[in-house]
Amino acid sequence: MAVSAEADLGRRLHEWHDDLRSALEGLYPDRVEEVQAGVVARVTAASRSRKASLVELDIRRERNPDWFLEPGRIGYACYADRFGGDLRGVEARVGYLQELGVNVVHLMSVLHPRAGDNDGGFAIDDYRRPDPRLGTPSDLEHLVGSLRDAGISTCLDLVMNHTSADHEWAVLAREGSAYHRELYLTFPDRSLPDAYEATLPEVFPTMSPGNFTWVPEMQAWVWTTFREFQWDLNWANPDVLVEMVDVLLHLANLGVEIVRLDAVAFTWKRMGTNCQNQPGAHLVAQALRAALGMAAPACILLAEAIVGPDDLVPYLGHHERQRRECQLAYHNQLMVQTWSMLASRDARLATAALRRLPPAPQGTTWLTYVRCHDDIGWAVSDQDAATVGLDGAAHRRFLARFYRGDYPGSFARGVAFSTNPATGDERTCGMASSLAGLTDGQGGPGSPGVARLLLLYAIAFGFGGVPVIWMGDELGLGDDEGYHLDPTRAADSRWRHRPPMSPERMAQRHDPATVTAAVWSGFARLVQARRQCGALHGAGSVQVVDTGDPAVFGWVRRHPRYGCVLGLANVSEGTVYASPSVMGALDLAPVVDLLDPAAADLLLLEPLAVRWLSADGSYRTAPRPR
Repeated sequence: MAVSAEADLGRRLHEWHDDLRSALEGLYPDRVEEVQAGVVARVTAASRSRKASLVELDIRRERNPDWFLEPGRIGYACYADRFGGDLRGVEARVGYLQELGVNVVHLMSVLHPRAGDNDGGFAIDDYRRPDPRLGTPSDLEHLVGSLRDAGISTCLDLVMNHTSADHEWAVLAREGSAYHRELYLTFPDRSLPDAYEATLPEVFPTMSPGNFTWVPEMQAWVWTTFREFQWDLNWANPDVLVEMVDVLLHLANLGVEIVRLDAVAFTWKRMGTNCQNQPGAHLVAQALRAALGMAAPACILLAEAIVGPDDLVPYLGHHERQRRECQLAYHNQLMVQTWSMLASRDARLATAALRRLPPAPQGTTWLTYVRCHDDIGWAVSDQDAATVGLDGAAHRRFLARFYRGDYPGSFARGVAFSTNPATGDERTCGMASSLAGLTDGQGGPGSPGVARLLLLYAIAFGFGGVPVIWMGDELGLGDDEGYHLDPTRAADSRWRHRPPMSPERMAQRHDPATVTAAVWSGFARLVQARRQCGALHGAGSVQVVDTGDPAVFGWVRRHPRYGCVLGLANVSEGTVYASPSVMGALDLAPVVDLLDPAAADLLLLEPLAVRWLSADGSYRTAPRPR
């Protein structure tokens, strides 16, 4: 290891020492010195084996810590096999990603899952090797390098709450290894599981009722929050933290630049609670952040915490005292509220809910999205609903019914997922196009379905943060109607919105007579406008505003250097006017609509139209992603 690199390691160990120690003192107060030594040993080994190109990237990213906050940062999420067939197939489509204009790619279900049903790839057998059906370790490393050469950062998943029941650790636990058994949460009888169950919800009440599974070989109940073949890790055992730090740094040394902490909200268990969003889960994330800061500062963390509004911002480090935690988190509330607005044609609930959220801490930002690989859970709080005169439970039932297409006048064609008759909870599956009413036989390029889909993405792109496109949405791709023919997928309706990429749709993207081209060109307009708009830099602030019409959702994004942009979205099928008072947010004149520069009457919004209004000439100074 070069002298300068060794000095950098020493500096980072010192810089992040207090962060790591503070997290460990909260997690393992009786074993702080021992655990810290174990983490630092893994950090040191990983740092010393880091490739020269990644060391150079570390240096550049430390000089430009805002790299992921730049407004031109745009993401794309896909299952690797559904997008390209295998890792080499993904690499063959790098040009397509560049044409689309994305520079972050989240490749899902890449690491080695268990055979058969594996919860969409989230039951991991081996964290260090890709799924052999996708390719070899060298294929994965080559793909990550090729993406970086093309200016695209790779995001991979670290499944934190559990491993597969076939993971080496679980196999050794069944064979009698005390060390490996203690990596999991096991119980000799039902006394403690029953006590926990009193306050635990069921994640998959129809597919996998209950939270514990009997394992005869161990004569023990194993905690299995998600499925019987996914064994929950015992994060109260510090050996789990040290083992997972090693896995995290392995991914960073592959060249992965964003690690998504899957199911981070579930990691810490506490009797008498729902065992989600506990203080320990945040301390775990803070310890992982410190380890990355020491060994691989070019790599950042994305919190996969799809939780209610009150639990959301802490994953970005917003606590009584701010902590360095994850740099990115999914803006679940924005996603839910945009779908809610579209169904109700009313922005008042969204305005109230989003105003209540604290701002993201400095140096962090949201990942904004319309759809993802998972179901949509209707996380509308009773408090927010009551603020605008709604009953929270009734509104959640309305949304579930509307988006499965059962509500009178609904345009949606979704399906239910994991309905729980005991609680009334129901989630929703379907591609964005299906939920927006863009399905076969429902109009051409100028149809309301196209407008709804682009409205949803125009809000996600214009609200700030890092917008992410779910694979196929840029083409208006519909549901996989045949998922049920695969016995490993038939019981899980989430596979409906995980269709394989369509070469036919890809070929249509430049044919102006097709719906596909209308959607593709709409996305191209969003990408281009976002790149020009410095106010969408992630370090800016966002304020939801009153537009004077309940059908118009409004927000202002401000940046101290790059000015501001006013967003207006008409969530109804009627023509409306926004109040002239909203223009007071724009300090300079003349004003232009970045999405339609030829527009004259800027307060007039046609059905399902979106405007990004900015002072002409003040928005072309956005930094370019590096």
